[in-house]
Amino acid sequence: MARQNKVNIPSGMGGLTRYFEDYKSNVELKPGHVIVMAAVVMLIVIFLHLQGYSLLGLS
Repeated sequence: MARQNKVNIPSGMGGLTRYFEDYKSNVELKPGHVIVMAAVVMLIVIFLHLQGYSLLGLS
């Protein structure tokens, strides 16, 4: 005979907690904005590698 006083555990998401639902940030960035910012940073780094010494007067 099966036990009558079982404890039922809710089956949801396998015990994973979704934290992003609890917090809403004031700053939201679209994926396109992040890609553009990353490209700008890469271009600045490349430019400084090529021209940085002459701009800073370090020969």
